[in-house]
Amino acid sequence: MHYFMTGGTGLIGREICRQLLSEGHHVTLWTRDVEKAHQYCGEHIKAVTALAMIPANETFDAVINLAGEPIADGRWTPSKKQKIERSRIGLTQQLVAWLAQHPQKPQCLISGSAVGWYGDQGDSLVTEQSDFHDEYSHQLCAQWEEAAETAQNLGIRVAIVRTGLVVAAEGGFLSKMMLPFKLGLGGRISHGQQYMPWIHLHDIARLFIFLSQHESAQGVFNGTAPNPVTNQQFTKALATSLKRPAFFPVPAVVLKVAFGEMSELLLGGQKAVPKKAQAIGFEFFYTDLQTTLNSVV
Repeated sequence: MHYFMTGGTGLIGREICRQLLSEGHHVTLWTRDVEKAHQYCGEHIKAVTALAMIPANETFDAVINLAGEPIADGRWTPSKKQKIERSRIGLTQQLVAWLAQHPQKPQCLISGSAVGWYGDQGDSLVTEQSDFHDEYSHQLCAQWEEAAETAQNLGIRVAIVRTGLVVAAEGGFLSKMMLPFKLGLGGRISHGQQYMPWIHLHDIARLFIFLSQHESAQGVFNGTAPNPVTNQQFTKALATSLKRPAFFPVPAVVLKVAFGEMSELLLGGQKAVPKKAQAIGFEFFYTDLQTTLNSVV
C-alpha cells in the first residue's frame, strides 16, 4: 500500500513508518524538514514540504494524520494554545481541503486525537460511548476530530484514534519521569488515584496500521491498553522496574502553580479501555504494565 502521513517524525509517526517499511509498504511524508524525515524514517520514504509538490495523478491508499504541537510542554499561554490548535485543527482542515481537490481519493483517513477528549472522568470506566467533561483538552480534541470527520463527505472512510499515554524506551511522557525516579525522587502525583490510560508505542502504531487496513473500521477508537492503572499504581510499577523507591509525592498545588491550566492533564485522568478495537479483532501485545515497563526500562 502507499501511505501518506503527517507527523511522521514524531514518536508514534516514526514507529508507524518503521513498521510500514518493514512490511514492504510505501510512505510519503508531509514534513517541515526533509532531512529530519529521512534521518528518523529512513531514506526509503518520500518527503514533501508542501502539498503542492504532490502530482495530481499520485495515488494513496491511506492517509495517517498525526501532526501536532506537544500539548504537555509547559503552561497553556494564549500563544501556546494558538500553536497547539493551528498544528492540529488548522493542519487537519488544510489536509482535508487538499484531499477534496486531489483527483485521486484515498480509501481512508486515520486521524489522531487523544483521550483528553473525555476530560477528567474520575474512576468511571471510559469506552468510546462515554460522554465528556467540558475542559480545554476536550474542546481541542473535539475540533480536531470534527476537522478530520469532514473527509467523510468526500467518500473517504474516517477512523479517529484517541491515544493514551504512550510508553516508549525513548521519548514521550516516560522520558520526563525517568530522571527523578532514577534518583529515587519519584512519587505519585497528588493523591495518585487519577487514572493513566497507557499504551505501548509498538501497539499504538500497530493500531493505526490495523485500522487503515480494516475496511469496516470507522468512527472513534480508544488507543489505550486494556488495563488502565492509577497514577499510584503506575508510580509503583516504574519504581519497581528501576529498583528505586518512590516516596516523594508531588502536591497538586505545586503543579497548579507551575503549569496553571495545563495541570488538569496531570491531576485528572481517564479509565479508558479499547472496547471497539478489541471488538473488531485487534490484539494487544502489551497488556500488563509491569511487564511493559520492565521491557522498556
